[in-house]
Amino acid sequence: MRKSASFLSRRALLCAALVLGPGCKSVEPSTRPTDGTTPGQDTGPVSAPDASTPGTTTPETVMPEQTASPWQRARVGDRVTYSFSANRSQPGTRRGMNIPSAAVAGVVSVEVVAVQAPWVWLGVTFSGEGGAAPQQPRLARSLVVPVRSDVTRTLEAPREGTETTEQPTAADRSWEAKRYINDRRPADGPLENRLYAVNPGPLYLTNGLLDASTTLSGFGMAGGTQLTLMEARLGNAGGAGQPPALTLPMGPGAWYDVAVDSGGAASTQRTCLGAERGFVLRQQATATGEGGTQCQDLSQAEAQPLEEALLGLIDETVNAPQWPPQVVGAAPVTRATLDLKGPRVTVLQLETKEDVGGVPGGRVQAFAADPWDAALAGLPLEARFQTLSDTTYRAAKGSKREPVDSTKLVGWGTWVPGTKP
Repeated sequence: MRKSASFLSRRALLCAALVLGPGCKSVEPSTRPTDGTTPGQDTGPVSAPDASTPGTTTPETVMPEQTASPWQRARVGDRVTYSFSANRSQPGTRRGMNIPSAAVAGVVSVEVVAVQAPWVWLGVTFSGEGGAAPQQPRLARSLVVPVRSDVTRTLEAPREGTETTEQPTAADRSWEAKRYINDRRPADGPLENRLYAVNPGPLYLTNGLLDASTTLSGFGMAGGTQLTLMEARLGNAGGAGQPPALTLPMGPGAWYDVAVDSGGAASTQRTCLGAERGFVLRQQATATGEGGTQCQDLSQAEAQPLEEALLGLIDETVNAPQWPPQVVGAAPVTRATLDLKGPRVTVLQLETKEDVGGVPGGRVQAFAADPWDAALAGLPLEARFQTLSDTTYRAAKGSKREPVDSTKLVGWGTWVPGTKP
């Protein structure tokens, strides 16, 4: 069921579009960084260090009994800031979408805005070049990320590729660091380059990341993505801050339901999103009971380092730079109102003619006219930028439209105790 899969398997489609780019990395249960002792302030670019003799990479794992998680010592004002850039220089058509050339650049900050054990509340803010407001819809709002600081599962992030040891300077201080270069270009994959601090200190928010780049290759892909540390600092001791409302969740702390009907077989799929100690958690299953209750246990969720999630979000801005996405062969966009089992949202509808099992038919997709519509308060970011409804139908000559497959957003909310959209 093509379009149902496209809605419900967002990561699979994105990975296909990016040819396994940085936003597609999911990891098994994972690594916690150790904490440093010297706070870094001000800004400074990462220098180009010399590599030492390469070695064979093995996953770095720091077990809880070896070191306390720095997340349990988080304080308001802890912040990391990175410059970012991404581009796609090879326009084309993929999965029925027109993909034009695009580029984006700016600054992203991740900062602790409140601490209320066991939750550390992060604010994620993007700005364009020169501090201007971002022009890309996905980056246009500051996002909220509640992160658990206690241990509910073991987390581990294998760092793949050839490892070298370096001593770069970044954010006005020197670091002991390890670089990992994973070159998958011989198999039409990307070239991934990651630089991590051995002792992250204030970089615990992004697992010690100093610099990351991904260069696309193969399948007509051209372009890449870059994150480079500009600032790292620790906040002042004292003060818990006020946990913000989850009106605009990046994802963690919220859930959403999608009703799926494939050839008359109906079900509702629930996506639960969380975060723990620098990792974003994502779990999808058949909906049972209230969303908040089902999302309390994320022990089986896929885990992705927060810094990779940020890279993935930046990638999406250049993989779908226009809103709504341009659909090949679609009729002119029309405006309509969609009832989402309560909230009514203004949508942009795109309709295309298709052959459905040898019978003439078509497909109607509805996107939020404004992904930041107040009616969508509390909806995770990923769902705002997918189709809110997607239906394939048959329409034999002289007959009415007969729905074949469909998906529709039918509910969402927050699950972190004490939160509200």
